[in-house]
Amino acid sequence: MPNWAFDYLLLPLGIYLARMTDVSIGTVRIILISRERKILAAMLGFIEVLLWLIVITQIMRNLSNVLCYIAYAGGFATGTFLGMVVEEKLALGHSLIRIIVPEKGEEIVQNLAQAGYRTTTLEAQGARGPVKVILSLLRRKEIPIVLGILKNTAPGAFYTIENARKTSDPELWKTSGQEGESFARILWRRQSRIRK
Repeated sequence: MPNWAFDYLLLPLGIYLARMTDVSIGTVRIILISRERKILAAMLGFIEVLLWLIVITQIMRNLSNVLCYIAYAGGFATGTFLGMVVEEKLALGHSLIRIIVPEKGEEIVQNLAQAGYRTTTLEAQGARGPVKVILSLLRRKEIPIVLGILKNTAPGAFYTIENARKTSDPELWKTSGQEGESFARILWRRQSRIRK
């Protein structure tokens, strides 16, 4: 392989791909930190920094190659975008959905309960009169299901969705079957000891 092919094709492409990968990992790692997934975040941090060191070493060896700079910047931009897409697909953690409706509150609660979601209902006063505020804590990957139920029940309902960092309820981790329940309780006891 001629030197020019390595310097102006293979090297920039390698820098681009490595930088894209390490920034994608970094974006997911930051999101995992906010979700308190410490061990996984630390492992991803190790890989991220290792890749960054490899890339920066290659750039320092080829300071006169402008394509390396362009590949570095392009990899950073692409990696940021890809990291956000990956995190969105993983849908880690829990979210709190807050639904505010002047009517059909009971119907929404009933439909959510039938689908297996727990809710809390509050009576409140809005700008145009009395409203019901419905709160439900759910896994992020279940948001489209709940929004579908809401759209079918009360299409004009106002809602907000927030990330929930922690919850004191071990039942959220409960899966179908007795084995899932015991795992949830073990996890709950472990988290309780860590917090103390």
